[in-house]
Amino acid sequence: MNNEVVMQTASTLHGQLQRGLGRAARRAADKPGAGEYVYDCIRRDPRWDAQCESRGLYYARLMVDLELPVGPVAEHLFDPADQSEGDDWRVQLALDVLTELVRLSRREAAIPLRRYAEEGMHWYDALEALAGLGDPVLAGGLDSLVAARCDEPTLDGLVSGYAGPRTAVIESWAARQPRIAAALARSREAGLARSRENGRPRRPGGGGPAARTERTDDELLGLARRRDDGAVAAIFELGRRRAPGLLDLAEELLPQRPSRWGGAVCRALREYGPEALPRARAWAAAGGRCTDMGLDILARHGTRQDIPLLMNELHAALDRRDWGDAAGPIEGLGRLRAGEAVPLLKTAWTESTYAYLRPRVLTALTRTAPHTAESYTVEGLWDCEEGVRQVAAQTAPITAETRIRLQRLDHDIAEEPAVRAVAASRLM
Repeated sequence: MNNEVVMQTASTLHGQLQRGLGRAARRAADKPGAGEYVYDCIRRDPRWDAQCESRGLYYARLMVDLELPVGPVAEHLFDPADQSEGDDWRVQLALDVLTELVRLSRREAAIPLRRYAEEGMHWYDALEALAGLGDPVLAGGLDSLVAARCDEPTLDGLVSGYAGPRTAVIESWAARQPRIAAALARSREAGLARSRENGRPRRPGGGGPAARTERTDDELLGLARRRDDGAVAAIFELGRRRAPGLLDLAEELLPQRPSRWGGAVCRALREYGPEALPRARAWAAAGGRCTDMGLDILARHGTRQDIPLLMNELHAALDRRDWGDAAGPIEGLGRLRAGEAVPLLKTAWTESTYAYLRPRVLTALTRTAPHTAESYTVEGLWDCEEGVRQVAAQTAPITAETRIRLQRLDHDIAEEPAVRAVAASRLM
């Protein structure tokens, strides 16, 4: 089967479904062939960044609304390519959709999920999904598979942090399998050890917080330049002090290839505050290796004088379809309530293939043009991204249609708790 993704234009239903847009979910019931588009999206995962973007619940809800059978999703899982391809993401979206279908009371979706745990190439992912559903009945009998296939580190990973929905499943497996019970005991002991450590008073030591705060800025800079284990702590202390030397250190480290110390400098500078603006403006205008950090600071702390630069950066990012680079300017322009950015924000909402960008876009729209944003907040109640649904639930105008949708979000056990809470509060 050819799983190559061809992104359709955002003006088509298929393209909107690929992007996870709420407008597609609202239109799908009235469009012939919508079901085939949903299956195509599940088979050919359209996400720009599969590690960040959500689609499982979005497509599962569409399957429920369109009354689509799970058979084609199962066929994708068990395509012969599963045993030959090296693509770790080929079946992940299908597994996510089946898992969400079970949460939406389509329990027949658990049958191919269990079978894939027993026979599939990426069996562990299916096993984790079944455990996460928290139903010992659905996961019953898989304990022998877990004990036979999982080595000790894998078992420890499966049971670590088992509290929550997985508790009942893990404990039911442990009751029948000594190896799983031993892993569970190790996990509990590790948790108790962490609790004891967290509750123990800390004594100032040579490399501890007290020692760092006793040093001068120049001494901390010297430690930071050593690039050893103590350098990161020194960098964070420089950031906490808003020390000007941290800006000099950034100009030394950021032009070099990525490193843990350069990453520490970036994290420290993100909390540096408005004091970094003069240097950040110079970095952003220079177009060198510090440009990205400069733009990040301007997005977080810039003033209205920085709007033209942020607008130019957003224009450029949208022109080259670099959705990741668009995130910072969108946040900054929204924070500054830059009305001139509204046309670009609307373009980013519709065109972006990076759904994780849309919560930022919707927040920016509600700040810069509340009236214009209303139609987007309504659409956002059907969006694939939790962050969009949460902002939409907070801000969408209450109408007969949105009230029904908020009620569904409130009562849907598959929905994220934060979204359910906001939806419930709007209905009070």
